[in-house]
Amino acid sequence: MSIRKKIDKVLEITLVVLLLVLVADVLWQVVSRYILPTPSSFTDELAGYLLIWVGVLGSAYVAGLQEHLAIDLLLQRSSAKVQRRLIIIINVIVLLFAVTVMIVGGMWLVITRFKFGVVSAALNLPLGYVYSIVPISGLLISYYSIEIIRKTIKAKAE
Repeated sequence: MSIRKKIDKVLEITLVVLLLVLVADVLWQVVSRYILPTPSSFTDELAGYLLIWVGVLGSAYVAGLQEHLAIDLLLQRSSAKVQRRLIIIINVIVLLFAVTVMIVGGMWLVITRFKFGVVSAALNLPLGYVYSIVPISGLLISYYSIEIIRKTIKAKAE
């Protein structure tokens, strides 16, 4: 099994587990609010953080599958040679974004949240852990972009 397939599999399993926990959390929130005498105090915050993780990590997974939201009108109407060039240009831009905004900016966000000791209200969880998904997803998107660029260049050479 290739590294790419292993990463995809780990991402799939992680996303499924996160979604299951999110559904269980929201279900418990509803039960505790409408059936039990005292509603749960942490479920709303946990659901928000799980949604962040599912959204950001899911975007990395979908970027790897090349099924992310895109306007590909120009790509569809181009010749094969132009398509390859556009794919490379698009993925270089995605790579630059992932490195500068998600990895560098995300690391700054994580480090400053830990440095200033920012914690969540209900869970008392350091927010650096919550925001750590941003640079992790940035690394995954960077890996996928490099992989797509490499495959496109290799297909061009053949």
